[in-house]
Amino acid sequence: MFAVPMAPVQEIIRVPEVARLPLAPAALDGLANLRGRVLPILNLRRMFGTRERESDDATRALVIQLGTPLGFVVDRVASVISVDPGAVEPVRAIQSVVQTDYLTGVINRPAADGGRELLLVLDFQRMVDEQFGPSAARGSTNGTEASADVAEAPDGGAVTDELRLVSFTVCGQEYAIDIADVQEIVQVPAGITAVPNTPHHVLGLISLRQRLLPLVSLRSLFGLAAQELDEHHRIVVVALPGGGQVGLVTDTVKEVLSVPRTQADAMPGVLARDSALQEFERICRLDDGKRLVSIIATDRLLGLQAIQDAADFARGEHSERETTMDETTSRSDDDVQVVIFRLGAEEFGVPIMSVQEIVRVPEALTRVPKTPAFVEGVINLRGTVLPVIDQRTRLGMATLERNDRQRIMVYTLGAQRTGFIVDSVAEVLRIGRQAIAPAPRLSDEQGRLITQVARLDGDKRLVMLIDPEQLLGRAESAAVGRMLDSDPAPLPKAA
Repeated sequence: MFAVPMAPVQEIIRVPEVARLPLAPAALDGLANLRGRVLPILNLRRMFGTRERESDDATRALVIQLGTPLGFVVDRVASVISVDPGAVEPVRAIQSVVQTDYLTGVINRPAADGGRELLLVLDFQRMVDEQFGPSAARGSTNGTEASADVAEAPDGGAVTDELRLVSFTVCGQEYAIDIADVQEIVQVPAGITAVPNTPHHVLGLISLRQRLLPLVSLRSLFGLAAQELDEHHRIVVVALPGGGQVGLVTDTVKEVLSVPRTQADAMPGVLARDSALQEFERICRLDDGKRLVSIIATDRLLGLQAIQDAADFARGEHSERETTMDETTSRSDDDVQVVIFRLGAEEFGVPIMSVQEIVRVPEALTRVPKTPAFVEGVINLRGTVLPVIDQRTRLGMATLERNDRQRIMVYTLGAQRTGFIVDSVAEVLRIGRQAIAPAPRLSDEQGRLITQVARLDGDKRLVMLIDPEQLLGRAESAAVGRMLDSDPAPLPKAA
């Protein structure tokens, strides 16, 4: 039986669902959302080193204010009592037989059975300071001031001699759009509001974060056969000149590409003169010319009458929402655009402009002798040796067998491109800064890597935002650099 003064106890709640936070001490169960506030949940049994047990109907979490609110899981809450200060004995009375580091005193009072009952008064602040460091419960500037840069897309992040593209398929053909023109990528919802008397290429309207979004079928726009929509179809959201957005419905979104401009040819002259092909500006030659990707000039595509018809319809039929839409547009500069990926049941996000590419994992990776343990191997990415690291291993999570959903997310860390294997890439989202909160700093490594948490879907969904620059420390980056001094060949190619 333990006790804690009531003053710092904010509330007593049932144990909530949590999102696991990687690189945090073992005593942390995870992060919960408590009415829009990110709440770390700590396991007292684990902090004490005692046998763990499953939560039941009696299990509760004490929310205690220690500079920032923290939740402590206890087996049950017995009662609230009033104790005379003189009844709290100093811990020195039991120091000779009991470890008293976490105690501030002992309450020795009569028990219901006529005997004596001892209640150990816990020092929660000292427990947290010892296991997580002094900054854990008191917050840190890393989570507020410095973290403002974590999810902010750098200006003009693209390398001048490369094209940064999002590729997708329509009727078996691959197309791409400049990543800077892509607002977000979302799954086609189950319900689309169809509206009569609209152009045939307009599928209807959906609500996307308090905005009406007209959906345009690229199959219909390109004069291709229609197809029934399912969970594989994706909406690529692009901004319209003068404000507003339109959703381009594609068959699948494939990957994020970084393509040297030398591999992107201008549209052949005989085709460029065709008015029906004015929206295409270049063709990329990938995989030694075996893979052709048509690059869409977004400004020309959005200037097509078909697209303008869809935008005008959305504005005209729902003019009563124009004020809200304009206000949302004016706030778009405060949004953060991130790529969401999954590791197990948890979701993570990185700034979209920090992602160089997203590619499939080849069937085999080449192991290089004397490589660091955290490096899975290397692959050939269009003639460049790319070291590949399993993100699960990097974050101290259990490994996973290779499967078709896994992807390699490629970042430029320092001067070296490095790939990290993730379980799947979910979507690209714009997140309002008001939905982003500082992440609790529960270990030095975690505090550097994950400084913010996004609260989505009415605060029911937590996405941990990662600073890609912190994925590898200096020593690890140097080890990868030394590994690349050798010349492993031949290497498997990324798809």
